[in-house]
Amino acid sequence: QVQLVESGGGLVQPGGSLKLSCTTSGIIFRTKHMGWYRQAPGKERERVAFITTTGGGTDYADSVRGRFTISRDNAKSTLYLQMNSLKPEDTAVYYCNRGQGGLWDWGQGTQVTVSS
Repeated sequence: QVQLVESGGGLVQPGGSLKLSCTTSGIIFRTKHMGWYRQAPGKERERVAFITTTGGGTDYADSVRGRFTISRDNAKSTLYLQMNSLKPEDTAVYYCNRGQGGLWDWGQGTQVTVSS
């Protein structure tokens, strides 16, 4: 059974930073491309960052490119998202999941609120 547990969200002022973590179990993490997704109120969930199995390749949504950095630690089966220069429009619930292909059941997500 796949389990995804996101953490690290919170309330931050515009221009601030947060680092999200996603711990996984029930999968062979090192064999999976992974992604970070977010869902803002009233909007569809979107993928904001993607990373290949080894971490050698990444991709980002235009809205976060240059501000967010996705990384992974395969030894710990953990995915990360460093978010810098946060904007109010980054406010959303953030989730991790497979980067491509059939998605697993979603975890509970972690709330990120950017507000002064």
